[in-house]
Amino acid sequence: MRRILSHDTFKTVREIGKYFDCHDILTASGRAISSQYFCTKSTSHSTAMDLSDMRKKYKGDKECFEENQLVSLDPIKQFGDWFDQATKCPEIGEPNAMCLATSTKDGRPSARMVLLKGYSDEGFRFFTNYESRKGGELESNPQACLCFYWEPINRQIRIEGKVKRIPYQSSCDYFHSRPKSSQIGAVVSRQSTPVPDRNHLRQKNAELEEKYKDTDVPMPDYWGGYIVMPDLIEFWQGQTNRLHDRIVFTRPKTGESVLEDYQHPAEAGWVYQRLSP
Repeated sequence: MRRILSHDTFKTVREIGKYFDCHDILTASGRAISSQYFCTKSTSHSTAMDLSDMRKKYKGDKECFEENQLVSLDPIKQFGDWFDQATKCPEIGEPNAMCLATSTKDGRPSARMVLLKGYSDEGFRFFTNYESRKGGELESNPQACLCFYWEPINRQIRIEGKVKRIPYQSSCDYFHSRPKSSQIGAVVSRQSTPVPDRNHLRQKNAELEEKYKDTDVPMPDYWGGYIVMPDLIEFWQGQTNRLHDRIVFTRPKTGESVLEDYQHPAEAGWVYQRLSP
């Protein structure tokens, strides 16, 4: 809670100011008093943190994202254009890093970062341990949301859709294209299960490195790929005045043919519209 300076505090500052340069002492004491009385950022005595002054400028209105700037009315192709621009930005270390959000059958959500490993008209592919928390949630509730955020270019893409496992052979082909150390790591890790300590993983990893030093690593049956088949893809671009650009593509459900307010027909069975920020 912010506290108000007392009359005695101001009186003390004025008295000190008689013996020192007034501007210097008030500037210095003002900083100290401001820090003591008005700052709610974390200290050794408090866990409160005020982040209200953390604000970054995004793009200006002249750089807004208009509908006529879409390179295609097929959102997969539009995704490809933005993704290509992200890969060419040197400040973006992993443009294929994405947040994967899943949920239990009763609606408890969880999220984590994974890597996109391919996309096509069918959907967006990633690989993981089928026995992990996300794997378990996708088995009971095969719906997911992906979110890419490319901060240096002030852009975000959100993708929602149904999820299914990709064919076994496709997973196997990708597994054996990975570095051998990554293949062994996938065998070592029964993802999301408890282990006593890191040495347990080190020891198991060393054992498998010795076991497979001259042979191929078999892909474990608990590891493989998923594909997110989108029914919603949203393109977001940040604006400094917070009137962010949001253009969203959706797939109408079977039998739906009437466009809603402000919707426009797109390609490949999609429709699109602008949303308020």
